[in-house]
Amino acid sequence: MWKLLWVSVFVAVLLWSGWHPKDTVTWMLEVAPAVIGAILMLITLRSFPLTPLLYWLILLHCIILMVGGHYTYAEVPLFDHLRDWMGSDRNNYDKLGHFAQGFVPAILAREILIRKQVVTGSSWLFFIVASICLAFSAFYELIEWWVALLSDEAADSFLGTQGYVWDTQSDMGYALLGAIIGQLLLARLHNKQLDQLA
Repeated sequence: MWKLLWVSVFVAVLLWSGWHPKDTVTWMLEVAPAVIGAILMLITLRSFPLTPLLYWLILLHCIILMVGGHYTYAEVPLFDHLRDWMGSDRNNYDKLGHFAQGFVPAILAREILIRKQVVTGSSWLFFIVASICLAFSAFYELIEWWVALLSDEAADSFLGTQGYVWDTQSDMGYALLGAIIGQLLLARLHNKQLDQLA
């Protein structure tokens, strides 16, 4: 039953996101990871089912990506209101996206490393998961750079730097922070679900 709900929410948000997005190329770039992730989960549903916690976190991350794809990360209306209310000079929706880019993959990396028995010991697990998330975030920043080099039109929308010179570094910092907080907050619940899955 919950799988049907998951798919329904994913498809509904994807269709909304793709309906007259601000920039079609940016939409495709931003939404592609969500679609690829959903396809991979469908392919591995029987051979490597995930914990319910991870499925819902992935859906949340997909929604963040699809909302960012629809408006572009620099122009999500709610975060425009927050920017004005806080007296800031930039829309920080991209920081939420990069925080999620650490928070959710941390649980995914943790689940794979534990279930495949790659790492034993919680201290090393915590460190390696955070390192994986930071490496993934750095790789994503390289992808943003390559897209910027290839496409002048989509570069500003996809990068979302909004004139902030330390955008790349802060994006990776938010992803690392997300990975650390995700593990600290969810490790106990995740361990329970892993035990049930086993």
